[in-house]
Amino acid sequence: MAHSVRWLGHSAFHITTEKGVVILIDPYITGNPSCPIKKEDIKQANLVLITHDHFDHLGTDVPDLVKATGATLIIQPELVETLRKAGVSSDNIIHYGMGMNIGAQAEIAGIKVIMTQAFHSCTAGSPAGYIIILEDGKTIYHTGDTGIFDSMRLFGEIYNIDLALVPIGSVFTMNPLQAAISLSLIKPKVTIPIHYQTFPVLTQDAGEFIDLSSKKAPEVKVEAIKPGQEVQI
Repeated sequence: MAHSVRWLGHSAFHITTEKGVVILIDPYITGNPSCPIKKEDIKQANLVLITHDHFDHLGTDVPDLVKATGATLIIQPELVETLRKAGVSSDNIIHYGMGMNIGAQAEIAGIKVIMTQAFHSCTAGSPAGYIIILEDGKTIYHTGDTGIFDSMRLFGEIYNIDLALVPIGSVFTMNPLQAAISLSLIKPKVTIPIHYQTFPVLTQDAGEFIDLSSKKAPEVKVEAIKPGQEVQI
């Protein structure tokens, strides 16, 4: 059985591992014009990972999802109080309610999660990405909202990344050119372009990214799936 990585539009993902562990990343569902589901459709979650506190990543659904599923919430310390005020118990927040920070690793239900830096902005804490090592060693890198940075090369060298989830929308993140070049640094086997088309201001299709990736990182397979579709690794 393979791991299922389902894109929920924008930067949101629903990952189900081969052993049935469910990981949500930036579950911006309510208000997300590209999301094909409602928050009530999510019946199980073991981990909820938040890259930063902008509305299209932290969203409004996180407290309800954590309370309904009992998931462990991975956030930075500066966001802990915000989530507590929204009704999330400290028992559901990583590291005894303290949160975690860039460079740290946590292990829950056989899944290793490493928080990485990202170059962006936010209201509290700092922007982040995540490297997720699944039960069998398969590795997913969600870059978070970011511009390109050379340390992406180190992540590729250290973690042997199978799947990279990279933003291509420009305006708030990497544009298609930067995203394509980032693949030459990360060196994943497969990539899914994200954070585009959701709003009119963003890049509206993945065509340019696909073309540039074929030149800048021809060894990487691009899976330009639609919201609601999934890739198996």
